Amino acid sequence: MNKIISICNQKGGVGKTTTVINLATYLALRRHKTLLVDIDPQSNATDGIGIDSKELNKTIYDFLISSDLATETIIKEITIRTQVKDLFLIPSNTQLSGAEIELINLPQREFCLKRGLENIKNDYEYIFIDCPPSLNLLTINALTACDSVIIPIQCEYYALEGLTRLLKTIKEVKDNLNSNLDIEGIVLTMADFRTNLTKQVIKEVQNFFKKETYKTIVPRCIRLSEAPGFGKPIALFSKRSQGAKAYLRLSNEFLRRNR
Repeated sequence: MNKIISICNQKGGVGKTTTVINLATYLALRRHKTLLVDIDPQSNATDGIGIDSKELNKTIYDFLISSDLATETIIKEITIRTQVKDLFLIPSNTQLSGAEIELINLPQREFCLKRGLENIKNDYEYIFIDCPPSLNLLTINALTACDSVIIPIQCEYYALEGLTRLLKTIKEVKDNLNSNLDIEGIVLTMADFRTNLTKQVIKEVQNFFKKETYKTIVPRCIRLSEAPGFGKPIALFSKRSQGAKAYLRLSNEFLRRNR
């Protein structure tokens, strides 16, 4: 089975990159060959997995603006092995922030990423795309290229703010660019179970999205916040922490759904 999944939420600070790094890592540790594609100009996924984005000569930017999208050459050149066996990375850096302007003038600009990933899709079991926290052309490229979307939602007051707009964008992409696009699931993150607010948000999301919401809820965890600073996924940084246990459970739940 080969599957491309975008991790998407235009609201920042919801645990999007934390989720993509750690879910991809646990799948790779289970010997599922996995690729992480960073198309966020902030390059948090790249740095968080242990690759210094400032030292890179070639990134996803070089591929997206290439006139030779039909071949595997460039996309294989920019793919990096990570410190986790079976986990690979197509990195990003701040140079990508100019890509959207350059993409505007290209024919079929929404399909640039899709054409590249189609050439390597069969090399991996799972490909995860870390989207920028906005509904821009890079995000549209990710939604056009993927089979499904995972939406992280933090357990805070404005949890559902902007979700309507995101779901509308997903529907528009499905109707016009990618008829196979589905919602893979919704992940509740940053839960503080001591507060009534967290319980309220969990109940509200589960009521609105009964089938889509994962049972695993990721708690607030200092170790999850610290791990990116050391360039390590939580499984390598603090595997006994509550955050690590949550993402291990989420990976198991993800695999059960996909089987």
